[in-house]
Amino acid sequence: MLARQVHSDQLLEQARDHPHLNILAKAGAASRDSHANIFAGRYETEGIPKHELPQDGLSEEASYHLLNNELELDGKPALNLASFVHTSLPEWGERLVKDHQYVNIVDQDEYPQTLAIHGRCISQLAALWHAPKEKDSNGEWKQAFGTATTGSSEAIMLGGLAMKKRWQQKRQAEGKPWRGLGNVVYGSNAQVAIEKFARYFDLEERLVPVSKESHYRMDPKKAIEMVDEETIGVIVILGSTYTGHYEPVEEMHSLLDDLQKRTGLDVPIHVDGASGGMVAPFAHPNLKWDFQLPRVVSINTSGHKFGMTQVGLGWVIFRSPDVVPKELVFELHYLGSVEYSFGLNFSRPAAPVLAQAFRFLSLGFNGYKDVMDFDLKNARLLSRALELSGKYEVLSDIHRPASKVAAAGTAVGALDDDDAENYEAGLPVVAFRFSEDFRQKHPHIQQKWIQTLLRVEGLIVPNYNLSPDASDVEVLRVVVRETVTEQLVELLFTKIMEKTEQLEKTDSPEAGLALLGAHAKANQAEHKKKAHHQGKHAHRPTGHGVKATGYSKQC
Repeated sequence: MLARQVHSDQLLEQARDHPHLNILAKAGAASRDSHANIFAGRYETEGIPKHELPQDGLSEEASYHLLNNELELDGKPALNLASFVHTSLPEWGERLVKDHQYVNIVDQDEYPQTLAIHGRCISQLAALWHAPKEKDSNGEWKQAFGTATTGSSEAIMLGGLAMKKRWQQKRQAEGKPWRGLGNVVYGSNAQVAIEKFARYFDLEERLVPVSKESHYRMDPKKAIEMVDEETIGVIVILGSTYTGHYEPVEEMHSLLDDLQKRTGLDVPIHVDGASGGMVAPFAHPNLKWDFQLPRVVSINTSGHKFGMTQVGLGWVIFRSPDVVPKELVFELHYLGSVEYSFGLNFSRPAAPVLAQAFRFLSLGFNGYKDVMDFDLKNARLLSRALELSGKYEVLSDIHRPASKVAAAGTAVGALDDDDAENYEAGLPVVAFRFSEDFRQKHPHIQQKWIQTLLRVEGLIVPNYNLSPDASDVEVLRVVVRETVTEQLVELLFTKIMEKTEQLEKTDSPEAGLALLGAHAKANQAEHKKKAHHQGKHAHRPTGHGVKATGYSKQC
């Protein structure tokens, strides 16, 4: 997260000019450039510098209380229904993490048992994702390997870098140009980490359009049209950040097989399983998306999402050692023994890895399955309730009977059917919007007001536009995690309906705000129309600035 240096003098000058802050100052408020706190000790009357180091430090207790009081102003993680990050760790897990919070996992010689635990986590994930045990030409076993990372962003970049380097080596061996070339194909619904990988490592981004027909995810039939000899690989997302949909990895795999038969192009797949990598194996064990498909050379996931660890942990697993060029692995000799490093970061805390090992041991396969079934059940409950209200339509599909089941005419997918495999596969995510009927009856009501009104209640539910190809579609989204109980679903649904009905009533304060917003929107449109007729020269010509592509927007 980027943060600017704060210039106190400038901020103070701005504060003096702001009428509301000026009133506070006249009323006797402390300087905006310093802390004022009852735990501040000797600084109680003179304030504690905010943007420079205090000349003398506070006591540990005073420092704790000052920062803790400030953090109390944040939202409650359990009510942050926007986040994929799980926000709880059991008491014994917290104790394990606390006892080893100062261990630097990169120092393999000093902490061999920590390294062994890390290795076991890699093995457990590889087995969960059906990594094959293959023999090389010398008859030696080629087993999957991987590493912990700082979240899925680093994991995606490592998987992508391995694909890029393999592509470059192959081009060099064939005597073909490779410098400054290479493209990567993925859906425009990608999370920002994939865009970062492409931009940071000089690859052309080939964004596959999404649509209602493709369920707002990458369409493999359109993706295959973008693949050529300069494609380093295709990144397929198992769990869209926008709507929770899984992209069809097996279909993409089949189309790439067909492409190789026709053209000779051998294009690998990296699966971004940041969320789905720890949901699909338990909720839909028969779904083919992982190393069962030979073109899948690497998979990443986030331990701190549905892996249920603390924040700051990602994993990347490679099919076998030969898919990672040796030039990406560094041999180190200065920590006391020969060690090997493959990562964008070096030092990192061992605590998140230990938290993952704790979760694997304490939950096991069936424990994770219970959690995912629980999450999906509550997500289906909320989805059905929203659709039954008539005021909302749900874009996510996890509450709908599975296609193959529906085609067979089997009577499943009913309200009392809790088997996730009888429903469409996807994350426990509910993406919804005003229904067509509601939008026609109340065109002046802006959906973003629901986000604002829920936030007043302490419930954080984001409202946003889908990726560029479907940017006219605006959705609200709820991520159902372990902490989102049936009671919380009940509270959330009740509040959503309350706020929606209040916006419908012409005499309610909420309706007044909505009408005010509608008038402001109309005035803006009229202003733009007048400016257009007054002359186009008042605007910058087309081509200035960088066009936003996917999930992220340019600064």
